[in-house]
Amino acid sequence: VASGAALMANSVPPKSGVYTVGDFMTTKEDLHVVKPTTTVDEALEMLVDNRITGFPVIDENWKLVGLVSDYDLLALDSISGSGRSDTNMFPEVDSTWKTFNEVQKLLSKTNGKLLGDFMTPAPVVVRESTNLEDAARLLLETKYRRLPVVDAEGKLVGIITRGNVVQAALQIKRAFDNKA
Repeated sequence: VASGAALMANSVPPKSGVYTVGDFMTTKEDLHVVKPTTTVDEALEMLVDNRITGFPVIDENWKLVGLVSDYDLLALDSISGSGRSDTNMFPEVDSTWKTFNEVQKLLSKTNGKLLGDFMTPAPVVVRESTNLEDAARLLLETKYRRLPVVDAEGKLVGIITRGNVVQAALQIKRAFDNKA
């Protein structure tokens, strides 16, 4: 949602004729970030409160140190060894209460756990100057939902998500249709 305003500001065609990640990314000012010392409980609350699916993990100097997703946090159950055999996140209607109880058990295991233990430590990253098409291909051909955008020092400057790519495609199509 925050990136929608940024996209409208970038509604002019790119100077070079090639769209870049920097044209459509969500900038760091609009990002929700966490640190390796953030607790799993705090992260889960932030995910729910902000209706997002993951975070870049940064140090005190905004250097990217990892990435954590809702999937990483939900997979805690298997990491912690309970060995749940049914991995379907969307249960049958009659098993909803059972699934709710399993989520409750999972949350009881997260007490005191830190994101540094569950994050992806060396995520795939892109630069602001990365061709948007290349970033889109990475997002669409892999399991990644988001790619952190870093500068030459590895400091986080933004993020490009599947949602940003869809918004970019719509905006570019509209601009093309208006010229035709």
